[in-house]
Amino acid sequence: MVVKDGSTAGDLWATGEAGEAAGARSAAGVEDVPPYVHPELAGVLAALPERPENPYTDIEATRASFRALMAPRMHVHDPRVGIRHLSVPGPDGNSIDVQVLRPAGAEGLLPGVLYLHGGGFAYGELDGPSPMARDVCADAGAVVVNVHYRLAPEHRYPAGVEDCYAVLEWMAAAAGELGLDAGRIAVTGASAGGGLSAALCLMARDRRGPRIAFQSLLVPCLDDRGSSASLRRVTDRRIVNGDGIRHTWDTYLGPGRGAEVPAYAAPARATDLSGLPPAYLLTCGLDPLRDEGLDYARRLMEAQVAVEVRDVPGAWHFFEAYAPHSALARRTTSHWLGALRTALTEGRG
Repeated sequence: MVVKDGSTAGDLWATGEAGEAAGARSAAGVEDVPPYVHPELAGVLAALPERPENPYTDIEATRASFRALMAPRMHVHDPRVGIRHLSVPGPDGNSIDVQVLRPAGAEGLLPGVLYLHGGGFAYGELDGPSPMARDVCADAGAVVVNVHYRLAPEHRYPAGVEDCYAVLEWMAAAAGELGLDAGRIAVTGASAGGGLSAALCLMARDRRGPRIAFQSLLVPCLDDRGSSASLRRVTDRRIVNGDGIRHTWDTYLGPGRGAEVPAYAAPARATDLSGLPPAYLLTCGLDPLRDEGLDYARRLMEAQVAVEVRDVPGAWHFFEAYAPHSALARRTTSHWLGALRTALTEGRG
């Protein structure tokens, strides 16, 4: 089976085993093998400046930096989609801004996708809709609800995830008005958005809420415990690294949190993954979140949940934003969008 860049599944796992062996040799002082960087990304990585050790110390500066990174792709007219701006009642008397995207010219009932942006639970698109949300709408042929949930540190857990759940309930209840099929609603998001998507599936199952047909978890942030090998191994300050992820959880949950973190905050802590929707898991070889994503996929499989996994060796967390026109970014995006489109099509009827 071809799963990456023309390589086979056997090559993928051989790469992982080689990485583990290299780490063991380095720890033993035998040799220091540098991490594999995809050739198409090597120049991009070399040009990146170092990130702050704690990007949440000045959250407004981090939000402004992310806006600047995404601005060339965010503020463009996209003739493929039509956009409506609405407001949804929140769980705490708050109001949640959403954008509803529909493929231009599409008629009849379409599948729906609840899109949850990433950004460490603390920043993200802030404007929008993001290129990812627009791509989901156009390429998956779906009505997309893009949620501007409350952000940490001003609003720590559970504010953000409860906002997302409130919008999921509204989306299902308003399906007719929105022109979507309530039986074909998927959730998707990257990084923090992937973690929120996984949490919503747990919440909908446990609360007997709206049926979620599919979960597309892209480089998801799932585990606050910070014990994985990839989290320890990825230390490069030019990209999202292990220290940055630890600060992410401190910002979202609070630095003085106890040991009993709920699964709705960190889905990897869930002890029962049975009865969850079919899933797609995307991970990257230079991502500190890689191992927790792969482990969550394995545990879903053990719970008899259908799962498709794709790993991108030599790529870092959210590399597509830094190399959007690379062939690797285009292939990666095409793959997860294709899986989402297929899942929603197969859910018809």
